[in-house]
Amino acid sequence: MGAASYLLGFITGIIFLLVEKQSKFVRFHAMQSTILFGGIFIINMALGFVPILGWLAGLLLSFVAFVLWIVCMWKAFQGEMYRVPYVGEMAEKQLAKMK
Repeated sequence: MGAASYLLGFITGIIFLLVEKQSKFVRFHAMQSTILFGGIFIINMALGFVPILGWLAGLLLSFVAFVLWIVCMWKAFQGEMYRVPYVGEMAEKQLAKMK
């Protein structure tokens, strides 16, 4: 279930945050997915308004997001509480506030 939190980026992250109430593991990965891929989505949208240089940066960001997506899904599938630097800490703080 943790790996499925990353399947459609922040969309499945939000769904699992709303549905899952018991598993800290799944909730952590859902929150990390929501913050990470929601942030990447917003940054990529903003870069789309900048001609040429923004588009190139957006392509690079999309590649980085794809690699992060694969790594996060793989780590969650293995049962690891993998924390993306900075984002993982934010996810834990947000989950602590939600209790």
